[in-house]
Amino acid sequence: MATQVNIVAFDGASTPASHTFLPAGVTKLGNVITGVWKEANVSVPDIAQGRVTMTLAQLKNSDVYRVDTRVEIPVMEAIAGNNVSGYTAAPKVAYVDTVLTTGFFSPRSTIAGRRLVRQLAVNIANGVSTSVTPVTTGPVADLFDSLVTAS
Repeated sequence: MATQVNIVAFDGASTPASHTFLPAGVTKLGNVITGVWKEANVSVPDIAQGRVTMTLAQLKNSDVYRVDTRVEIPVMEAIAGNNVSGYTAAPKVAYVDTVLTTGFFSPRSTIAGRRLVRQLAVNIANGVSTSVTPVTTGPVADLFDSLVTAS
């Protein structure tokens, strides 16, 4: 299994900012291995930290593998000062923006085949219509291509 390391990615803001997701642990429950990463932004409470979750599971009564990558970015309520008694409400998450990417792979599939479909999906999602070198390293490539997740 792969060692759980930091994940660094840029966002889609008009001035892109780098986000670092730190390892937050790995769990194994039956056929399901789940790795979690979390941001450590000092300006927001723990409940509002961005999260990345990656899951590798072998489906029940099947040889098919299901792999998931979930990215969640909580959005905080806007606090508009205090009330007439001077009380200011505690910070609270208003909602969570989430993107989930899932793959289903036969045990007969190959690394090259899984990499091909993953790269096509990524390029389509990113609007890439030119030749690019496929990404072959990192936690998502390990999960989708090699069926390996953090340990």
